Amino acid sequence: MRNLRRAGRLLLQATLAALVAGSISLAQQQERQSATDELNRYCQLPQAAIERKSKLRQAAFAGNDQDRARYQELVAKHAQRLERCRSQHWPQTQAIWLRLYPCDARPGKLEQVLDRIASRGYNQVHLETFYSGQVLLPASDNPTVWPSAVSHPDYADADLLARAIEQGHKRGLEVHAWLYSMNFGYAYTQADGSDRAILRNGRGKTSLATEGDSKVFIDPYSDRARQQYRQLVEAVLERQPDGVLFDYIRYPYGSGSNSLANNVKDLWIYSEASQQTLIRRTLNAKGRWLLERYLEQGRLTQQNVETLRDMPPQDEAPRWQGYRSAETGVSRAQLQRQLWRLSVAHAAQGVVDFLQAAGQPVLERDIPAGAVFFPKANRTVGKNGFDSRLQPWDSFPGTLDWHAMSYGICGTPGCIVDQAQRAVQFAPEGTQVIPALAGRWGQSTQKRPSLERQMQALQYQLEQLSALSHFAFSWQYPQRDRERKSCQLP
Repeated sequence: MRNLRRAGRLLLQATLAALVAGSISLAQQQERQSATDELNRYCQLPQAAIERKSKLRQAAFAGNDQDRARYQELVAKHAQRLERCRSQHWPQTQAIWLRLYPCDARPGKLEQVLDRIASRGYNQVHLETFYSGQVLLPASDNPTVWPSAVSHPDYADADLLARAIEQGHKRGLEVHAWLYSMNFGYAYTQADGSDRAILRNGRGKTSLATEGDSKVFIDPYSDRARQQYRQLVEAVLERQPDGVLFDYIRYPYGSGSNSLANNVKDLWIYSEASQQTLIRRTLNAKGRWLLERYLEQGRLTQQNVETLRDMPPQDEAPRWQGYRSAETGVSRAQLQRQLWRLSVAHAAQGVVDFLQAAGQPVLERDIPAGAVFFPKANRTVGKNGFDSRLQPWDSFPGTLDWHAMSYGICGTPGCIVDQAQRAVQFAPEGTQVIPALAGRWGQSTQKRPSLERQMQALQYQLEQLSALSHFAFSWQYPQRDRERKSCQLP
């Protein structure tokens, strides 16, 4: 009996020792796991932690409730660490540009993409929501004139935008809706009445002739186009994104000689609404007559000037906005130069007005809004020419964030910093400038330095910056992006 009691005590001691050893082992395991989850200076998870989370995600979506709980706990833990790291390291906001595809609506696929983004140290996503003539809204709840990006009938209720916002927040990611603006896409040509809203230049061409089949630009002065775009913006805002970015706030950009505008017929101001608005900028009958001749011919002739002088009242000079000279003997060259300036200013003002109208419902909800632009797209070319994009970003509202696409290619970060610096110089006081960089982590591509080198140069020379973005997720994971893009829903 005594031996039996002694054996029982030994068994109990052994059990307790095993439990203690097990708890110590578990604590050591958790400590080791915590150590392997430490973020680097770019707030990136180590590869071992990324792989562990990936395996746990796969198990969670295989239907194991315990694994699902562990996965959600790990996601929350990594989100906390990401937030702490970004608050301690420059830049405080690091965003990435992302396009989703129909197959991302399948269980676990969106989570996989967002896990990759958070693990790379990003805390903001610029999610392509309106692009190439399609919108990231569910087919069952799409009030716009554009088709849904997910068109499969079995996924009619798939709201990838809403899901991305929800799942992004769980990972410490802000999700901003990224919208094309004046580029309505080819699908818009199928909408009723769209023909009157599409851009045209003085040679009768639309943007299809310059930027390809997927890019159909609209007249920024078209009330119809503005109303349709506002309906889109309001539908997006119902999903409560953390911000909205407006891209393609410009005119088409051609190649070769088409990249330059140095004649009024090169300007995209010949659509109905734009041309009528321009003509209304004249202040008397002589001004209107002369402008109409200029638009029709692409220049003024000496005969035009002589006819103008003979028109009653002969002592009255032609007048239009910005030009109120009382002189009647102005030369043909001077008149033509003034009309050219009027036409260019009119084209540029249309871009600014469209952006202000697009951003209004966003700002009314106290949600950040941003304008995307190329720092070189407002440059003059030669004596009187302009970049055909005529993107007057230096006149964009200071209430918007300025996303400067700093894509310079010169083999060093110098030209990239120069482009970002140009945006900073023109920005009104209080406007946040957020450079967008193109490239990949850890390697140079196409004479473009690695993202690390670009960021180091920006931090050194523009230390006032607190946010930047990287274009794009597809550049970071090209093979994965191709697989997602080519995937077909069953």
